[in-house]
Amino acid sequence: MAEQEDLQDIDPISTLLLPEYHENGFDMLADGAAKQQLQHRHYLSSIDSTILIRQLPSQGLSFQLWPAATTLLTLLDRHRSHSATSQLSSILAALSSNNSPLNVLELGSGTGLAGIAAAITLGANVTVTDLPHVIPNLQFNVDANANTVALQGGSVKVAPLRWGVDGDGDVEIIGRDFDVILASDVVYHDHLYEPLLYTLRVLVGVGEQKKKNVFVMAHLRRWKKDSVFFKRARKWFDVEAFHMDKPCDGSRIGVVVYSFVRKSQKLQTGLVNNQSSSMK
Repeated sequence: MAEQEDLQDIDPISTLLLPEYHENGFDMLADGAAKQQLQHRHYLSSIDSTILIRQLPSQGLSFQLWPAATTLLTLLDRHRSHSATSQLSSILAALSSNNSPLNVLELGSGTGLAGIAAAITLGANVTVTDLPHVIPNLQFNVDANANTVALQGGSVKVAPLRWGVDGDGDVEIIGRDFDVILASDVVYHDHLYEPLLYTLRVLVGVGEQKKKNVFVMAHLRRWKKDSVFFKRARKWFDVEAFHMDKPCDGSRIGVVVYSFVRKSQKLQTGLVNNQSSSMK
Protein backbone atom coordinates (compact mmCIF):
# COMPACT_ATOMS: atom_id res chain seq x y z
CA MET A 1 0.00 0.00 0.00
CA ALA A 2 1.37 3.40 -0.91
CA GLU A 3 2.81 5.60 1.82
CA GLN A 4 0.26 8.31 1.20
CA GLU A 5 -2.46 5.77 1.96
CA ASP A 6 -0.65 4.79 5.16
CA LEU A 7 -0.87 8.40 6.23
CA GLN A 8 -4.52 8.76 5.33
CA ASP A 9 -6.40 10.63 8.02
CA ILE A 10 -10.16 10.31 7.89
CA ASP A 11 -12.52 12.16 10.18
CA PRO A 12 -14.43 9.17 11.64
CA ILE A 13 -17.61 11.20 12.07
CA SER A 14 -17.78 11.90 8.34
CA THR A 15 -17.97 8.17 7.59
CA LEU A 16 -20.42 7.09 10.26
CA LEU A 17 -23.79 7.92 8.82
CA LEU A 18 -25.78 7.27 5.66
CA PRO A 19 -28.10 10.29 5.59
CA GLU A 20 -30.24 9.16 2.70
CA TYR A 21 -31.62 6.32 4.81
CA HIS A 22 -32.25 8.20 8.02
CA GLU A 23 -35.59 8.96 9.58
CA ASN A 24 -34.93 11.80 11.96
CA GLY A 25 -36.64 12.40 15.27
CA PHE A 26 -36.00 14.27 18.49
CA ASP A 27 -36.54 13.42 22.14
CA MET A 28 -36.00 15.70 25.12
CA LEU A 29 -33.40 14.99 27.76
CA ALA A 30 -34.20 15.58 31.42
CA ASP A 31 -32.45 18.94 31.33
CA GLY A 32 -34.51 20.04 28.33
CA ALA A 33 -31.77 19.67 25.75
CA ALA A 34 -32.70 18.09 22.46
CA LYS A 35 -31.46 14.55 21.84
CA GLN A 36 -31.42 13.71 18.16
CA GLN A 37 -32.42 10.20 17.13
CA LEU A 38 -31.59 8.66 13.78
CA GLN A 39 -33.56 5.58 12.79
CA HIS A 40 -31.82 3.41 10.21
CA ARG A 41 -33.32 0.30 8.60
CA HIS A 42 -30.89 -2.28 7.20
CA TYR A 43 -32.32 -4.69 4.66
CA LEU A 44 -31.44 -8.39 4.83
CA SER A 45 -32.20 -9.95 1.46
CA SER A 46 -31.71 -13.47 2.80
CA ILE A 47 -34.86 -13.21 4.93
CA ASP A 48 -36.57 -10.31 3.15
CA SER A 49 -36.69 -8.30 6.35
CA THR A 50 -34.96 -5.38 8.04
CA ILE A 51 -33.01 -4.57 11.17
CA LEU A 52 -33.98 -1.30 12.87
CA ILE A 53 -31.15 0.58 14.53
CA ARG A 54 -31.47 3.75 16.61
CA GLN A 55 -28.53 6.11 16.69
CA LEU A 56 -28.03 8.96 19.14
CA PRO A 57 -25.31 11.13 17.55
CA SER A 58 -25.31 13.72 20.33
CA GLN A 59 -24.25 11.02 22.80
CA GLY A 60 -20.95 10.22 21.10
CA LEU A 61 -19.30 7.85 18.64
CA SER A 62 -20.46 4.71 20.44
CA PHE A 63 -24.05 5.62 19.58
CA GLN A 64 -23.47 5.91 15.83
CA LEU A 65 -23.08 3.47 12.97
CA TRP A 66 -19.56 2.83 11.70
CA PRO A 67 -18.89 1.54 8.17
CA ALA A 68 -17.33 -1.79 9.14
CA ALA A 69 -20.50 -2.90 10.94
CA THR A 70 -22.41 -2.77 7.66
CA THR A 71 -19.66 -4.84 6.02
CA LEU A 72 -20.18 -7.59 8.60
CA LEU A 73 -23.93 -7.40 8.07
CA THR A 74 -23.44 -7.85 4.32
CA LEU A 75 -21.14 -10.85 4.80
CA LEU A 76 -23.58 -12.48 7.21
CA ASP A 77 -26.50 -11.85 4.88
CA ARG A 78 -24.62 -13.41 1.96
CA HIS A 79 -23.69 -16.40 4.12
CA ARG A 80 -27.34 -16.97 4.97
CA SER A 81 -28.22 -16.98 1.26
CA HIS A 82 -25.20 -18.88 -0.07
CA SER A 83 -23.60 -20.68 2.87
CA ALA A 84 -21.63 -23.13 0.73
CA THR A 85 -19.73 -20.44 -1.15
CA SER A 86 -19.66 -17.50 1.27
CA GLN A 87 -16.41 -16.12 2.61
CA LEU A 88 -17.51 -17.05 6.11
CA SER A 89 -18.30 -20.66 5.26
CA SER A 90 -14.91 -22.24 6.01
CA ILE A 91 -14.56 -20.30 9.25
CA LEU A 92 -17.98 -21.19 10.58
CA ALA A 93 -17.90 -24.79 9.35
CA ALA A 94 -14.73 -25.40 11.35
CA LEU A 95 -16.47 -24.17 14.51
CA SER A 96 -19.86 -25.85 14.22
CA SER A 97 -20.50 -29.07 16.13
CA ASN A 98 -23.54 -31.33 16.40
CA ASN A 99 -25.64 -28.71 14.62
CA SER A 100 -25.79 -26.73 17.85
CA PRO A 101 -26.31 -22.96 17.58
CA LEU A 102 -23.13 -20.95 17.55
CA ASN A 103 -22.33 -18.88 20.61
CA VAL A 104 -21.23 -15.44 19.46
CA LEU A 105 -19.83 -12.48 21.39
CA GLU A 106 -19.62 -8.99 19.94
CA LEU A 107 -17.06 -6.58 21.40
CA GLY A 108 -17.60 -2.83 21.30
CA SER A 109 -21.08 -3.38 19.87
CA GLY A 110 -22.09 0.28 19.81
CA THR A 111 -25.52 0.18 18.21
CA GLY A 112 -25.45 -3.65 18.04
CA LEU A 113 -25.98 -3.97 14.29
CA ALA A 114 -23.44 -6.73 13.64
CA GLY A 115 -24.42 -8.78 16.68
CA ILE A 116 -28.12 -8.57 15.92
CA ALA A 117 -27.42 -9.53 12.30
CA ALA A 118 -25.43 -12.56 13.48
CA ALA A 119 -28.31 -13.73 15.66
CA ILE A 120 -30.73 -13.42 12.73
CA THR A 121 -28.64 -14.83 9.89
CA LEU A 122 -26.90 -17.60 11.84
CA GLY A 123 -29.66 -18.44 14.31
CA ALA A 124 -26.92 -17.89 16.88
CA ASN A 125 -26.95 -17.17 20.59
CA VAL A 126 -25.32 -13.74 20.69
CA THR A 127 -24.08 -11.57 23.53
CA VAL A 128 -23.58 -7.93 22.55
CA THR A 129 -21.35 -5.83 24.79
CA ASP A 130 -20.02 -2.34 25.30
CA LEU A 131 -19.25 0.12 28.09
CA PRO A 132 -21.96 0.54 30.74
CA HIS A 133 -23.16 3.94 29.50
CA VAL A 134 -23.83 2.48 26.02
CA ILE A 135 -25.97 -0.39 27.31
CA PRO A 136 -29.38 1.38 27.39
CA ASN A 137 -29.35 2.23 23.67
CA LEU A 138 -27.89 -1.18 22.86
CA GLN A 139 -30.74 -2.81 24.76
CA PHE A 140 -33.23 -0.58 22.91
CA ASN A 141 -31.97 -1.86 19.56
CA VAL A 142 -31.99 -5.47 20.71
CA ASP A 143 -35.58 -5.10 21.91
CA ALA A 144 -36.62 -3.40 18.66
CA ASN A 145 -35.51 -6.47 16.70
CA ALA A 146 -36.47 -9.19 19.17
CA ASN A 147 -39.31 -10.59 17.07
CA THR A 148 -37.14 -10.95 13.96
CA VAL A 149 -34.37 -12.58 15.98
CA ALA A 150 -36.79 -15.06 17.57
CA LEU A 151 -38.37 -15.97 14.21
CA GLN A 152 -34.93 -16.97 12.91
CA GLY A 153 -34.11 -19.09 15.96
CA GLY A 154 -31.53 -16.75 17.45
CA SER A 155 -31.20 -14.92 20.73
CA VAL A 156 -29.43 -11.75 21.88
CA LYS A 157 -28.31 -10.80 25.37
CA VAL A 158 -26.85 -7.45 26.37
CA ALA A 159 -24.02 -7.09 28.88
CA PRO A 160 -21.40 -4.52 29.86
CA LEU A 161 -17.82 -5.49 29.04
CA ARG A 162 -14.85 -3.27 29.70
CA TRP A 163 -11.55 -4.20 28.07
CA GLY A 164 -8.34 -4.87 29.94
CA VAL A 165 -7.79 -5.93 33.53
CA ASP A 166 -10.71 -3.77 34.65
CA GLY A 167 -13.00 -6.03 32.65
CA ASP A 168 -11.99 -9.32 34.30
CA GLY A 169 -15.12 -9.22 36.43
CA ASP A 170 -17.27 -8.60 33.35
CA VAL A 171 -15.74 -11.63 31.62
CA GLU A 172 -16.48 -13.77 34.66
CA ILE A 173 -20.15 -12.83 34.35
CA ILE A 174 -20.58 -13.41 30.60
CA GLY A 175 -18.26 -16.41 30.48
CA ARG A 176 -15.82 -17.49 27.78
CA ASP A 177 -17.76 -20.20 25.98
CA PHE A 178 -17.91 -18.48 22.61
CA ASP A 179 -17.27 -19.94 19.18
CA VAL A 180 -17.03 -16.59 17.39
CA ILE A 181 -16.04 -13.18 18.66
CA LEU A 182 -17.04 -10.28 16.41
CA ALA A 183 -15.98 -6.66 16.31
CA SER A 184 -16.10 -3.79 13.86
CA ASP A 185 -14.16 -0.53 13.86
CA VAL A 186 -12.70 -1.11 17.31
CA VAL A 187 -9.10 -0.23 16.40
CA TYR A 188 -9.03 3.55 16.30
CA HIS A 189 -7.68 4.79 19.67
CA ASP A 190 -4.15 3.55 20.28
CA HIS A 191 -4.55 3.65 24.05
CA LEU A 192 -7.14 0.86 23.67
CA TYR A 193 -4.87 -1.54 21.78
CA GLU A 194 -3.44 -3.26 24.84
CA PRO A 195 -6.75 -3.48 26.77
CA LEU A 196 -8.45 -4.97 23.70
CA LEU A 197 -5.67 -7.50 23.12
CA TYR A 198 -5.70 -8.44 26.80
CA THR A 199 -9.43 -9.16 26.69
CA LEU A 200 -9.07 -11.11 23.45
CA ARG A 201 -6.35 -13.29 24.97
CA VAL A 202 -8.59 -14.04 27.93
CA LEU A 203 -11.62 -14.81 25.76
CA VAL A 204 -9.91 -17.08 23.22
CA GLY A 205 -7.75 -18.84 25.80
CA VAL A 206 -4.24 -17.99 24.62
CA GLY A 207 -1.93 -20.56 26.21
CA GLU A 208 -4.83 -22.87 27.06
CA GLN A 209 -6.26 -26.01 25.51
CA LYS A 210 -9.70 -24.80 24.48
CA LYS A 211 -12.13 -25.68 21.74
CA LYS A 212 -11.65 -23.90 18.44
CA ASN A 213 -12.80 -20.31 18.27
CA VAL A 214 -12.08 -17.28 16.13
CA PHE A 215 -12.08 -13.52 16.37
CA VAL A 216 -13.53 -11.87 13.25
CA MET A 217 -12.81 -8.16 12.98
CA ALA A 218 -13.91 -5.72 10.29
CA HIS A 219 -11.65 -2.70 10.10
CA LEU A 220 -11.44 0.49 8.08
CA ARG A 221 -7.90 1.78 8.26
CA ARG A 222 -7.68 5.46 9.12
CA TRP A 223 -4.25 5.99 10.65
CA LYS A 224 -0.74 4.71 10.03
CA LYS A 225 -0.57 3.72 13.70
CA ASP A 226 -3.26 1.08 13.14
CA SER A 227 -0.45 -1.24 12.00
CA VAL A 228 0.88 -1.26 15.57
CA PHE A 229 -2.22 -3.13 16.72
CA PHE A 230 -1.72 -5.87 14.12
CA LYS A 231 1.99 -6.17 14.95
CA ARG A 232 1.21 -6.66 18.64
CA ALA A 233 -1.65 -9.06 17.88
CA ARG A 234 0.69 -11.38 15.96
CA LYS A 235 2.52 -12.21 19.18
CA TRP A 236 -0.44 -14.39 20.13
CA PHE A 237 -2.61 -14.76 17.01
CA ASP A 238 -2.38 -15.86 13.42
CA VAL A 239 -3.97 -12.90 11.64
CA GLU A 240 -5.23 -13.18 8.09
CA ALA A 241 -7.49 -11.12 5.85
CA PHE A 242 -10.30 -12.89 4.02
CA HIS A 243 -12.42 -10.06 2.63
CA MET A 244 -11.88 -6.52 1.38
CA ASP A 245 -14.60 -4.08 0.32
CA LYS A 246 -14.15 -1.83 -2.65
CA PRO A 247 -13.35 1.73 -1.53
CA CYS A 248 -16.31 4.02 -1.03
CA ASP A 249 -16.62 7.20 -3.06
CA GLY A 250 -13.97 9.68 -1.99
CA SER A 251 -11.82 7.06 -0.23
CA ARG A 252 -8.73 5.15 -1.35
CA ILE A 253 -9.35 2.10 0.84
CA GLY A 254 -12.23 -0.12 1.86
CA VAL A 255 -13.17 -2.14 4.91
CA VAL A 256 -11.04 -5.26 5.43
CA VAL A 257 -12.23 -8.26 7.45
CA TYR A 258 -9.68 -10.34 9.36
CA SER A 259 -9.66 -13.62 11.23
CA PHE A 260 -7.59 -13.99 14.40
CA VAL A 261 -6.92 -17.47 15.80
CA ARG A 262 -4.60 -18.32 18.66
CA LYS A 263 -1.27 -19.61 17.42
CA SER A 264 -1.79 -23.08 18.88
CA GLN A 265 -4.98 -23.50 16.86
CA LYS A 266 -5.23 -24.46 13.21
CA LEU A 267 -8.26 -23.10 11.36
CA GLN A 268 -8.81 -22.95 7.61
CA THR A 269 -10.21 -19.53 6.77
CA GLY A 270 -10.28 -19.34 2.96
CA LEU A 271 -8.06 -16.34 2.43
CA VAL A 272 -8.32 -13.91 -0.45
CA ASN A 273 -5.25 -14.00 -2.72
CA ASN A 274 -2.80 -13.76 0.21
CA GLN A 275 -3.56 -10.07 0.47
CA SER A 276 -3.28 -9.91 4.24
CA SER A 277 0.26 -8.58 4.34
CA SER A 278 -0.64 -5.59 2.20
CA MET A 279 -3.72 -4.69 4.22
CA LYS A 280 -2.07 -3.88 7.56
